[in-house]
Amino acid sequence: MASGKERSGEELKGFGYGVPYLIEVSVNGEVRRVVLETIRPGGFGHEHFSDRAQILLWQHSAFNKLPRHVRSIDVGAFTADGMLKSLGDCREFFILTEFVEGKPYYLDLEAMKSRGGLTSLDVERCLALSDYLVEVHSVRGVGLESLYIRRVRDLVGHGECIMGLIDSYPPGLDYADEKTLMEIERRCVEWRWRLKKKAYRCARVHGDFHPWNILFREGTDFTVLDRSRGEWGEPADDLAAMTINYLFYSLQAYGELRDPFKRLFELFWENYLSKTEDEEILTVIQPFYAWRGLVIASPIWYPKLTKETRTKIFNFIINVLSIEMFEIETLRSLI
Repeated sequence: MASGKERSGEELKGFGYGVPYLIEVSVNGEVRRVVLETIRPGGFGHEHFSDRAQILLWQHSAFNKLPRHVRSIDVGAFTADGMLKSLGDCREFFILTEFVEGKPYYLDLEAMKSRGGLTSLDVERCLALSDYLVEVHSVRGVGLESLYIRRVRDLVGHGECIMGLIDSYPPGLDYADEKTLMEIERRCVEWRWRLKKKAYRCARVHGDFHPWNILFREGTDFTVLDRSRGEWGEPADDLAAMTINYLFYSLQAYGELRDPFKRLFELFWENYLSKTEDEEILTVIQPFYAWRGLVIASPIWYPKLTKETRTKIFNFIINVLSIEMFEIETLRSLI
């Protein structure tokens, strides 16, 4: 029996994702009725227009495959000048960018690994990249706190992030057994709840700031590639993506954190902290380091690493998730 207060579905449900419009059209003298539906921007993973596009494109591809389901006629988009554009016959999407000259920054790291020392250019480029993040992160996401929370949620649960990486690990690895991976997930969920309370830190980010996404030309002139996973988030994301690679290359070369990579790690951090005065970043970077650690230890992404190197990366992941404050000078003890 209903209580008497819940008299109709309309009154009971106060929110819906879709915004439907009933449209009547005349085609060759025959009146047809169709429904055009958009999706509200806002929470629930619908913040970006690409989120909403993903849902509608999938619906168009799937509605007509299920018996008794209302049929989809087309899916489309509103253009900048207010026109409607059909996308119903699309199958895969692409992006077309300009071409830029340059050599990926990871080649610099390979050269350092071979020669075992730093040049003045190595130092200048490290500082230039650190300065770049200072500039990028100086734009604060005031009023965009919900995007920060979304970004932290994606860090843990997105297919390209922590849980997605964990699911990509094959079974039977002694350095990454099921118990270890479950413990990493558990700790990262705890970190998500900590970071949710720090949404005031929301800032402009790159989102995938690693050495393969940076092209250098002469001197310190560079271009970045492949910005990912949203315009706004936690600055620690970018710091972790870059600096973990100094640890990564040091482990490959020496099996421990040692110069020249130790010096670059310190330079990058010291320059960033002195210019931003953002000491709080040292209390939120831990799960971002864990994510990037899962990437570089992955047998899929980096199949030629030794078991010893992978084990040390996993030591770092577990240990960094267990500390409240990341201290640059104690990095070696986390490996």
